[in-house]
Amino acid sequence: MDIREMGLAAKSAAVCLSALSTDVKNAALQAIAVGLRTHANELFEANRKDLSAAEAAGLDTPLLKRLRFDEKKLGEVLAGLESLQALPEPTGVTQKATELDEGLELFRVSCPIGVVGIIFESRPDALVQISTLCLKSGNAVLLKGGSEALNTNRALAKVILEASTAAGAPDGWLHLLETRADVNEMLQQDDLIDLIVPRGSNAFVRYIMDHTRIAVMGHSDGICHTYVDDAADIPMAVRLVVDSKTQYVSVCNATEHLLVHRNIAAAFLPAVVEALRAKHVRLLGDDASRAIVPDLEPASDDEWDKEYLDYILSIKLVDSLEEAAAHINRHGSGHTDMIATQDAAHAARFVTIVDSADVFWNASTRFADGFRYGLGAEVGIATGKLHARGPVGLEGLCTYKYVLCGHGQIVADYAEGRSHFTHKMLDKRWEEDFQN
Repeated sequence: MDIREMGLAAKSAAVCLSALSTDVKNAALQAIAVGLRTHANELFEANRKDLSAAEAAGLDTPLLKRLRFDEKKLGEVLAGLESLQALPEPTGVTQKATELDEGLELFRVSCPIGVVGIIFESRPDALVQISTLCLKSGNAVLLKGGSEALNTNRALAKVILEASTAAGAPDGWLHLLETRADVNEMLQQDDLIDLIVPRGSNAFVRYIMDHTRIAVMGHSDGICHTYVDDAADIPMAVRLVVDSKTQYVSVCNATEHLLVHRNIAAAFLPAVVEALRAKHVRLLGDDASRAIVPDLEPASDDEWDKEYLDYILSIKLVDSLEEAAAHINRHGSGHTDMIATQDAAHAARFVTIVDSADVFWNASTRFADGFRYGLGAEVGIATGKLHARGPVGLEGLCTYKYVLCGHGQIVADYAEGRSHFTHKMLDKRWEEDFQN
């Protein structure tokens, strides 16, 4: 099946998905969970092939860690599926109800986006998360994962599609793309695909935007910061930095740059450097931080714009919270940034002026995650400002429509003064008008 045929099939399936009941969708999710567990050994064998090829090709250790799909990763995706089933139905929800006039009622109702094309990195667990979020939100999906995970992605997509359709999902709701040429072809299907979600670098997201007329919701670099304020609790701040950097280094919500207020640096830096080096983190610093810890590697001027995805951290001293925020807004990617401080006023100022999708106070940047937010995993973390921002879960995969219920009203009566608008807010659901 070529990409055009996939798009046509997905468009048809999306219509069926939009009318699928919550019970059927949840049954399909449960069937997927059973299928993944039943076929676990086949999935692990496919993943071993990918890992072997990636190791032979010299793929970096952090990227190999992302690529791995083992018993632990399976357990995580199964927990995500269970969480997703427990979430309320995201579509058909009355968001707002207005009486325009007596017997003329307007409802804003959530609905699926339709057909979504998603391009993501070599992380097989992401395929499960993304596809099942699309299923629960009523969207058909075209998926393109990293080429290093091709065998695993094929095996996962086969299990997911077979299990879900057997439980009542429509044929053709999920398709797997495999090549860059497939992606370029997908970008031309603006009459069939409603949204593209690219996960990757800023340059990659910009390339996608420049080569399609389809709406794009970008998941770009995770250039995340932790700022240690002069009112920070030093042991807490050390613990937060270590977790933010090292709990899982090869993900977009890991801290890449550490900003430290000059007033606390002499007491804080030796402690955090010792803790990070115990975790084998390579540390770079500006001149001011190296004056306190001389054996830090020097940080170049372009260091502050890098996403490492590795055991590397850059450190910079600042004179104020405002300087820290200005640095973050200039060099950060709008992903996740955190302040460590015991001063609530400082924290409030920070979360107000830092222009990122996720802004934290005394909490690890690693919390920026759809599953941890209770969203049932995520299709990505949107760093833009339109439609959806931060971890994109079910709500971010929905849009809305206006449903107007009348009794023969015509605009001429209002234009010519025979009828008048009341514009009263109502406390009712749209379905109630269809049950009478």
